[in-house]
Amino acid sequence: MSSIVPLRAAIGVATTLLASSLAIGARADDASSWQRDGHSAVRLVAGSRSGAVLLGGIAFQLQPGWKTYWRTPGDSGVPPRFDFSKSDNVEAVTVMWPAPLKFDDGAGGHSIGYRDQVVLPLRIVAKAADKPVTLRAEINYAVCEKLCIPVEASAELGFNSVASTEDANLRAALDTVPKPANIGDPNPLTIRDVKRDGPKNVVVDVVTPDNRSVNLFVEGPTPEWALPIPAPVQHGSTDVKRFSFELDGLPPGAKPDGAALKFTLVGPEKSYEFNTNLE
Repeated sequence: MSSIVPLRAAIGVATTLLASSLAIGARADDASSWQRDGHSAVRLVAGSRSGAVLLGGIAFQLQPGWKTYWRTPGDSGVPPRFDFSKSDNVEAVTVMWPAPLKFDDGAGGHSIGYRDQVVLPLRIVAKAADKPVTLRAEINYAVCEKLCIPVEASAELGFNSVASTEDANLRAALDTVPKPANIGDPNPLTIRDVKRDGPKNVVVDVVTPDNRSVNLFVEGPTPEWALPIPAPVQHGSTDVKRFSFELDGLPPGAKPDGAALKFTLVGPEKSYEFNTNLE
């Protein structure tokens, strides 16, 4: 199971009232106010301001028993959507996704996402490094227990701190984002092989360092592809875990031959992303 990044509730131990006041003020500058609904809260956090490439984040808090979704939600659910177009002095924003969890969806399938709390790191490119940056986000997501509830929120945050109080949280969030890897890499946790098994089935062999469970997710070349979650299957080898999935959920007219697939392999401590073209 992957680790989920905690949001720290305090900046540190203040030794004087003045130091405490300064710490609280700094934190207020480095995070927007929480936008709350009945079952969750969301806000923006800002890393230190240095150069034209900045690190920020979207922080979510979820009530116990509730979850929200990864960029690909699985058999059911709604992926989050973000609009940063109203920001000032921002050229581009890239959302990075911590390794997700797999949940029973209550209908015989599985969904993919997060529970408790999570920070999605943001890579923000400023148009001009020497001018103020203000990030404005329109955030649309769903929170689910037995039923799903759509949430819309707006948040705004300036990037002003030379040394942000959120830097440690953002570095911790980055550590949970799957690392790029190549199929066949000699890592203790890796994908050894991806192959077709007939016209509609794909088999993926995974090497793991022990018998602890791992999760495997697959995405197509565009968000319109809704491939099934690969399922573990029995086979003869003891040192390889095998997964398979069918080539279902393709957009109308799409062909699987040569399609660019992305696999996310999530282990108890590490996770990796692999890109390959389906033969």
